[in-house]
Amino acid sequence: MLRKWRLPAIAGVFVSLLVSAPAVAQDAQMPTVTVAKPVVRDVIDADEFIGRFEAVDEVSIRARVGGYLDQVFFTDGAMVKKGDKLFVIDQRPFRTALSQAEASLEAARSTLVFAETTFKRTESLAGTGTLSVSRLDDDRRALLSAQANVRGADAAVERARLDLDYTTITAPLSGRVDRRLISPGNLVQADQTVLTTIVSLDPIDFYFDVDERRLLSYARTARERGSALQEGAGSIPVLVTIADANEPPFEGKLDFAENRVDNETGTMRVRARFANPKFVLQPGLFGRVEVEGSNTYRAVLVPD
Repeated sequence: MLRKWRLPAIAGVFVSLLVSAPAVAQDAQMPTVTVAKPVVRDVIDADEFIGRFEAVDEVSIRARVGGYLDQVFFTDGAMVKKGDKLFVIDQRPFRTALSQAEASLEAARSTLVFAETTFKRTESLAGTGTLSVSRLDDDRRALLSAQANVRGADAAVERARLDLDYTTITAPLSGRVDRRLISPGNLVQADQTVLTTIVSLDPIDFYFDVDERRLLSYARTARERGSALQEGAGSIPVLVTIADANEPPFEGKLDFAENRVDNETGTMRVRARFANPKFVLQPGLFGRVEVEGSNTYRAVLVPD
């Protein structure tokens, strides 16, 4: 009796599933399919690399003469122009040295005048036979020595004048100056003590490394353009994007590639140069550069 009751129940379940299946299929929506027409256009492949900005010119400011620092004429981090006064070393010892050199020059010149007069007198007397030829030779030697002393004293004056000029330290290039690394009153060692640094900002360089595979591709592209990779670098435009999303990409051009591949990394360092009139780009910043990876060719394009 139990088996007769269960079999009709199971059959009823299958019948109910078969009846409800079409209703579920009717309720399901068909997927939306979009259609796009391919377009044939001229395209250029692009590659991306990570690199860092570096200043075109960077100078560590050192004094050419030693002494105690007297004055500082700039504000830390300010923009300076070539020739602006930056530091002054105590000039009093150098003025004294210049005065001594000038006095020695005057003494040497007076000695030269006396030697010239004596030689002319001796020369005239030796011609009449009054004085010996040996005396004439001695006076000639004294005249030549006096002339040499004048040249040496004149060089000493020029050196003292240069040392005095070197006490005033000016900016060798235009750019942004760092903070002062030494305060007035401290002793400055000639050609050793770093007083500050200056970096140029406009234009600015961007360095990145290219691997062997893409390097060979760029070389082939350069050959197709009729130049070597290093020679044709200036004709390849690039775009650099920095971390600030509000700044649009910066446009520049490749202007340098090293003359060999690094043996350890298998890469070659490449440089691009960018105009930076607003000083947005700073040395040390990272960026993502986009480089043309091919010449123009025809390709079939579809929307993303």
